[in-house]
Amino acid sequence: MQVTEAIARADASAAWVICQTNGCSMTAAYLRPDVARTIFGGEPVGVLAWGPPTTSRAVAEDGGYRLSGTFNFASGSRHATWLGGQAPIVEADGSPRRRPDGLAERRTLLFPAERVTMKDVWHTIGLRGTGSDSFVVEDLFVPHEHSFARDNPAERHYQAPLYCFPQGSLYASGFGGVAMGIARSLLDDFVALATDKTPRGYSRTLRESAVTQSQVAQAEAKLGAARVYLLASLTEIWSAVGRSGALGLDQRIAIRLSASHAIRQAREVADFAYHAAGGTAVFTANAFERRFRDIHTVSQQLQGRDDHFESVGKFLLGLPPDTTFL
Repeated sequence: MQVTEAIARADASAAWVICQTNGCSMTAAYLRPDVARTIFGGEPVGVLAWGPPTTSRAVAEDGGYRLSGTFNFASGSRHATWLGGQAPIVEADGSPRRRPDGLAERRTLLFPAERVTMKDVWHTIGLRGTGSDSFVVEDLFVPHEHSFARDNPAERHYQAPLYCFPQGSLYASGFGGVAMGIARSLLDDFVALATDKTPRGYSRTLRESAVTQSQVAQAEAKLGAARVYLLASLTEIWSAVGRSGALGLDQRIAIRLSASHAIRQAREVADFAYHAAGGTAVFTANAFERRFRDIHTVSQQLQGRDDHFESVGKFLLGLPPDTTFL
């Protein structure tokens, strides 16, 4: 979270890709050590990227699977050496393979980046530098040892506190850092602008306005409080997991809430700074408009959804929450 926050102050797209591929690298603990070294070792050092499927299907056969599908929002895919895709496993006759609990089996399959067809679709208002394009695979054979069931402790080959955290918790925390880094840069830039700018019709600089003074103070408190909340939650939970070797649902809830809160508060602070900068903010000669586009692209994606608060609220009220993104 601290790393993505620091990088996002300079470039949100770079921070986003580092967070995304860092989450993908959690895969290493779920692979045989020799397979993990094949993917992540060597020269150049391996980078894994992936994205959610529109459609996907992996047909089981001797030694592995035949994967077909289209995968989207693959941040960092243009620089990746390996790519991944999640798919339901089906038998040769087309019937779904079932886990022992009766649910349909899904696995994430990994394959060299040169085996896919890339689709140039990432034409967006913000986070343009992430290159989060789509890719397609058709009837691609993937060995079983290059697949894993995501976040399934039974398939974990390497045990350490880090790997007790599901990838969703890592993404929530890291993207919360991205949002706060963007907001911090916008707020700092506005404070610098307010020192010298005298808006049209004003007789004094922006910083001499009582309205500006009050709003800056409130924005600083809002962003600072959200940051402390997220960082304190992560610090406390990291320490507890190091002692217990397990991550509980209540701790996943705490990460989800503090990260979602950070993204929402960061967006509000960014909106204030952009609007308060007036006409200066709309020119591409400065970074106001780029950061404004980036923060709103961050808050539009999965980690910025308002329904995460519903899941947390259910848990706090004693109801079963939706754990899909916890």
